[in-house]
Formats: sequence, structure tokens, C-alpha cells
Amino acid sequence: MINSIGILLIAAAIIWFDVPPLLDKKQKKELLAFSVFLTIGVVLGMVLGFGKSIPTPLDLLTFLFTLLTNLMAPLLK
Repeated sequence: MINSIGILLIAAAIIWFDVPPLLDKKQKKELLAFSVFLTIGVVLGMVLGFGKSIPTPLDLLTFLFTLLTNLMAPLLK
């Protein structure tokens, strides 16, 4: 619980310092990218803060290549 509050406070501080200059300069694309990346970071931080494990991209690649191999193996025999 304390971890999630800490992550949210840090995210609020980042927003406090970084968003006003983006709004002043009317940098909408940069603000959108900033928001997306900050949201991803906060969600991943919260998940790790609650002690859950996050699968790596290598797990997805392993699954896809295993599936592809299993589909192609009968064709190559």
C-alpha cells in the first residue's frame, strides 16, 4: 500500500514539473507521448509494488515461435 502511494506521489511530482511547460508551448504530441509513457511506468511500478511478476517480452516471443514451430513441423515431414 505504501509502495503504491509513493509511486503515485512521485508521478504527481513528475506531472507537476513537466506538464506546464508542455502546455505553455502547446506541444500536444509530446504531452500525449509523455502521458502514455508515464502511465505505463506507473502501472508497471504498481504491479511490481504489489509483488507480482511481469512477464518479459522474451516469453511472448518464445510462445509465438513455439506455436509457429508446432504448426510447421507436420508440413516439413
